[in-house]
Amino acid sequence: MPPFLQTYRSTVWISALLLGAFFATPIPGYQSASHALRQELGERVLPLAGDQVQAALEADLEKPAVIASMMANDSFVQDWLLNGESDAAPIVHYLSDVRQLQGAATTFLVSERSRKYYYADGTLKAIQEGDAQDNWFFRAKDAHTPYVADIAVDRVNDGAMTVFIHHRMLSRDGTFLGVAGVGLKADRLGELIESVPRRFGSRISFVDGQGSLVLAAGALQQWHGALQQAPGIGAIARQLLHKDSKPAWFEYQRNGARVLVSARFVPELGWHLLVEQDLAPLVEPVRHRFLLNLAIGLFATLIVLVILTLGARRHRAQLERSAGSDSLTGLLNRQAFDIVFHHAKLDVERTGRPMSCILFDIDFLKQINDSHGYGAGDDVLRKAAMVARNTVRESDVIVRWGGEEFMVLLKECALEQAATVAEKLREAIDAHDFSAVVPDRGITISLGVAQFGLQEAGWAFFARLYDALSKAKANGRNRLQVALMPEDGGVEAASA
Repeated sequence: MPPFLQTYRSTVWISALLLGAFFATPIPGYQSASHALRQELGERVLPLAGDQVQAALEADLEKPAVIASMMANDSFVQDWLLNGESDAAPIVHYLSDVRQLQGAATTFLVSERSRKYYYADGTLKAIQEGDAQDNWFFRAKDAHTPYVADIAVDRVNDGAMTVFIHHRMLSRDGTFLGVAGVGLKADRLGELIESVPRRFGSRISFVDGQGSLVLAAGALQQWHGALQQAPGIGAIARQLLHKDSKPAWFEYQRNGARVLVSARFVPELGWHLLVEQDLAPLVEPVRHRFLLNLAIGLFATLIVLVILTLGARRHRAQLERSAGSDSLTGLLNRQAFDIVFHHAKLDVERTGRPMSCILFDIDFLKQINDSHGYGAGDDVLRKAAMVARNTVRESDVIVRWGGEEFMVLLKECALEQAATVAEKLREAIDAHDFSAVVPDRGITISLGVAQFGLQEAGWAFFARLYDALSKAKANGRNRLQVALMPEDGGVEAASA
């Protein structure tokens, strides 16, 4: 199957099912289209909306989590608790300063010893076990993670959302001292929950582990009981409240209409994220057009397929941008390279045009990390990636292979030409000025070069590359080693 068709395999199958049904019998055609549409929504569209909500949630959790961690690990706070909490004024002043400096809605501290709740304006109350309002403290105390989070909606201030981080405090010997916390406005999450219905036509809801609704934007918004008693969706409530962070989709009926719902567990909150989509608005136009006229139905189906293809391409591009790059260097990561290499391998097998790879790593990077710190090592990796991008062809693919290792994929490039490119790359790194990062030494690289064999397995190709790189390093580093083609046997060296 051509690479394009493999990339959009699900869309191709939808096309085959729909077009085949139009020239067979109308009923099986409609059933196939309906099933395919539900699968596309359940497996792609709804999880994508959930991904965006979860990404916004993680972004809103990041700052308060850092602040709460700072408070929980502050030696002043820990020493104040360990010294008996005799005077509340210093800790109240501390909490007030943190709240003002960080722009927080609230900052607070609860002592395990006294169970007192301190906040920026004094001492509020004593935490009591069995009080529903204080369950958050005992949930944080028993948690297996550094912190737990909650989100509350301020009904007075235009429904603004506030995220609360409750961070466990441990002494140096691991004794639980209490919980330090902070509350900040969850601006991104609130905006996204309101915008998702407009952008995707979906509805967003959060329910806790018992099925009680905590946040919603949609049909469940007015439901105040447990999810198990909600109309329609109550029949699948137990399935929705699974503990898997990967989304799973289900279908239920509400007021005679079919609804798809994607559910996932959000461990940071201990809540379940539900993304719902009414199926009827999407299915009915297809069904009516199909019944009115086959030609009109065929035209409408082609439009739907184009939309699905464009949507899949857009969603794939968004996911690849977020998941396919290395955060340190901006290069592709190894996971994304697997896809690139697979397609390049298919192209070589189909056309016979040569393809080569260069595997190189930074010489003695561990020594740089040890003597200058990991920050300097990261700067060296970033600069080396920049030099590599500026040295190779624009069509060549550079990948952060792992640690200090990089891979360069050279399409339509035979072994001799690849060795020339590798030597040019070695010279470029050797000549680049790294003195701003490591003033006391130059930076060099060792390289292995190999051409992919037409009938060669991928693992065997990479093994030859690793062998060539290992020999380059064993022979003194700052040099390249060329691996001969498999039928030639052995490895020949090209030194610096």
